[in-house]
Amino acid sequence: MNNSIEKKILLSAPHMSGNELKYIEKAFDDNFIVPLGPNVDAFENNMIQYLQEDRCYAVAMSSGTAAIHIALRLLEVKPGEEIFCASSTFIATANPIMYEKAIPVFIDSEEESWNLCPKALLKAIEDKKKTGKIPRILLAVDLFGTSAKYDEIAKICNENNIQLIADAAESLGATYKNKKCGTFGRFGIFSFNGNKIITTSGGGMLITHNKEEAQHAIKLITQARENAPYYLHKEVGFNYRMSNVCAGIGLGQLEVLQDRVAARRLHFENYKKKLASTPLIFNDNDTEDTKSNRWLSTALINPKSKYQPSDLLKYLADHNIEGRHVWKPLHSQPLFSNNEFYKVSDESISEKIFNHGICLPSCSSMTVDEHDRVTKVILSFFEQ
Repeated sequence: MNNSIEKKILLSAPHMSGNELKYIEKAFDDNFIVPLGPNVDAFENNMIQYLQEDRCYAVAMSSGTAAIHIALRLLEVKPGEEIFCASSTFIATANPIMYEKAIPVFIDSEEESWNLCPKALLKAIEDKKKTGKIPRILLAVDLFGTSAKYDEIAKICNENNIQLIADAAESLGATYKNKKCGTFGRFGIFSFNGNKIITTSGGGMLITHNKEEAQHAIKLITQARENAPYYLHKEVGFNYRMSNVCAGIGLGQLEVLQDRVAARRLHFENYKKKLASTPLIFNDNDTEDTKSNRWLSTALINPKSKYQPSDLLKYLADHNIEGRHVWKPLHSQPLFSNNEFYKVSDESISEKIFNHGICLPSCSSMTVDEHDRVTKVILSFFEQ
């Protein structure tokens, strides 16, 4: 068969349920084609109900990046201020730090979850104590849908007066100790980008446990307009509000979230079973405490083998299948070449994950036949 004419299998494509249309059509019927409205209110309220968290407030925004930026604004970040940040993540976690002209200080991963290493964080804190100024904010990340170790991380933050922002952009639908990801720390962050487990086309959400902070966030994302009979502004604002149309997509998507999680978890289990004979070491990090949403099925190629992620990715691409490297650690990016990075030992775990890691197609809409096609191509690669 000529692989070039086979349907391309994507890494993580949007998966519409059909439920979205009724909310979108209502927005059109009511002419609510604006960055606010009943769909936005309902999406925020439905998210709060899903999270099942006391004193929880949700603010829908134009992106997860915007939500991180507003969290930093609410914490009154100053230029030149240092902020702890996970290194193994997409750059959107760190970019808002740069927006505020603050300085990311990067923390390595730990092997079990691939997320921020509590021991490396402690090492960074002890080093910063020597300067007499410990960063007062930490941006932790739930990588590829698996929760960070929030008991350990939160304990360290509480003991050192550090405000925790939990970047759950990739982990909606995942849990840690029966609590939903996105509810940990001072602020939680969600992303509804097109490749996420549910989407609003583009969008994000800030989660806070303080009503006044939520109200201030809404003000900031609507150009910081004061309550006055004319346009009055006392602080810098942003155009970050989610549109009523996009929120309609989110309402329909949220209704099928559990189905999407179940589908992606099944893909992961099938990969693990069917590819057990290969050098792939799957990131099987579910524990009694943690249930991943398996946003992306990820694995390491055994470092002792002769195979490289780039070769497997090219082979997949030649067969019209999209794979991807895992995130290149931020401390190794040219943009952050002068930033500090803390690890526990000589070996950087985040660099090891990048050097040997791979993301496999994980669309919740992927069929059994498509999954079989992916696994057969991978098996043929390792049989060469």
